[in-house]
Formats: sequence, C-alpha cells, structure tokens
Amino acid sequence: MAIAKDTARTTPETHPPERRVVRLTIPARAEYITLCRLALTGLARLRPLSEEMVADLKLALTEATSNSVRHAYGDGDGVVEIAYELYGDRLVIEVNDDGEGFDHPEDGDLGDLENLTEGGLGIAIIRAIADEFVLTRGPGGRGSRLRFAKILTA
Repeated sequence: MAIAKDTARTTPETHPPERRVVRLTIPARAEYITLCRLALTGLARLRPLSEEMVADLKLALTEATSNSVRHAYGDGDGVVEIAYELYGDRLVIEVNDDGEGFDHPEDGDLGDLENLTEGGLGIAIIRAIADEFVLTRGPGGRGSRLRFAKILTA
C-alpha cells in the first residue's frame, strides 16, 4: 500500500488544495476485499464523516471491488487496483482491473431497476450512493475502470 500527499501548484493568493492518495493492490480474491474496506475506514478518519456516509461508501467500494473479483479474470489469477483520493471536499475511489472487461451501455442508462441482474444491481447501488460515477474500459481497452466520487459532508 502506498500513501502520497500531493499539493497542487497555486499562486500566492489562493490556498493549495490538499490531496491524499492511497493505492492498494490486492489479489482478485474475495477474502481480500476486507482490506479495501479497512483502508477506507482509516482514510475516513481524516475527515469528520457521519457513520451513515462511511457505511454507504463501504457498500459502494465492496460492490465495485466484488465486480472485479468475480468477473475480471474468470478462473485465472489477477489483481485489482484501488486508488483512494481524499480532497478537502470529496473522496474519489477508483477500482481497476486488467481482466476481460464487460459490455455496458455507453449512455450509462440503468434502465428498469426492478429487473436488474445481480451485477447490474451492484452498479445501480454504486450510482445511487455516489455523486459522480464513471465506468469505462481500462487503459488499452482491456479490463475495467470504475471511478466514483462522494462530496463529503459531516
């Protein structure tokens, strides 16, 4: 796990926005999803967040990492990379894998929520929790990149 603290360059008249980044790479196995949740819990302690918001973020993170663990590599081995970016006003979480990827609607329309499949329901949960949501193929067109952000309020 790597931790970095970045400060954007600014002019003297402005305050530099602080960004803390935590990167975690886990084997694509279900038993490692708990580590992702623990990292999020630790990061959440840096800001005054409600227990409900932390629980919602853990649920969204669990759904995102579970999708990669279950669907990215079939029966083969692989890794899932998680990046947590904590800003003063928001938390951005990105989950990447280099697996098979999947087809999803380009327009992002969830369609009929009552008839979603198991995997589609997880995406719907993440979108309901997040303030921003992006799902694309990974770099080079391989794998998946799921990125969501939550505006932080106490």
